[in-house]
Amino acid sequence: MANILRLLGRRLAALPFMILGVTLLVFVVLQFAPGDQATTALGEGASEEAKEAYRAEHGLNDPLIVQYIAFLSRLARFDLGSTTPPAQPITGIIAGAFPITLQLTFWGVLLAVAVSLTLGVTAALYRDRWPDQAIRVFSIAAVATPSFWLGILLIQWLAIGTPVFPAGGLTPFAESPSEYFRSMALPAVALAVPVCASLIRVVRTSMVEEMDRDYVRTAIGNGVPRGEVIRRNVLRNALITPVTVLGLRIGYLLGGAVVIEMIFSLPGMGQLILNGITNNDVNLVQGVTLTIALTFVLVNIVVDLLYLVINPRLRTV
Repeated sequence: MANILRLLGRRLAALPFMILGVTLLVFVVLQFAPGDQATTALGEGASEEAKEAYRAEHGLNDPLIVQYIAFLSRLARFDLGSTTPPAQPITGIIAGAFPITLQLTFWGVLLAVAVSLTLGVTAALYRDRWPDQAIRVFSIAAVATPSFWLGILLIQWLAIGTPVFPAGGLTPFAESPSEYFRSMALPAVALAVPVCASLIRVVRTSMVEEMDRDYVRTAIGNGVPRGEVIRRNVLRNALITPVTVLGLRIGYLLGGAVVIEMIFSLPGMGQLILNGITNNDVNLVQGVTLTIALTFVLVNIVVDLLYLVINPRLRTV
């Protein structure tokens, strides 16, 4: 237990520095965004005096370091500013949209993990036989399939051509659970397939390497059933690499969810960032980008801790 707490303490101690780096990167990059915040807020017809007064009021003429410190001060109070007129608190807007993105990402991760484990383990158990070859062909084809293109195909095939699922929009779970899952099905599949394909290959490789180790042959030679060795030892040890890859791919899933939301008209972070770019709203784009980036950092810390559950040997590190 002490080793677990020590590892958790190290991860939490590094968290403020990672968050500071993320905020600095997002802040600096968006300072070079085209357009003028004063013109966006006041309109093209505003006088130069009014624009200059707006810049002075909001600190846009201050040095970047002063603006960054003010940005961190607001962020510590969970204040991401307001949108361009009509002004609305960005924190409240994100609070309404972010859960939808998290839901889509969750279902995408769940689907990708379930399918990749099933097919990856199957491919390893039937190494170089026809199930392995068929799964390999599927994974290569799926890796080469962009999520947005697959989403469009799914809409054409299963929403327009054969109206099995809705083409867009989201029905709240509280209103109708069945309609909620129907509206989430196609976006989750479009999001999960490319990630699932890459995970299949990682799971297969890890399983094959683990099955070739001496302890597996020794256990089977001593009469331990092969299935029991695979369930208790091989699978658990082989999951370490796939979990690492999954932690890195969650960033892709979060970013991919933003694109998929636009295709399926889901009112999540994708719609917010599209509105921010369209209206040249730097504050809104900055808030959405920062939220997604910080979520990615926190998810990877959780993945680090999952190593301890999967492999007890790491608890002594």
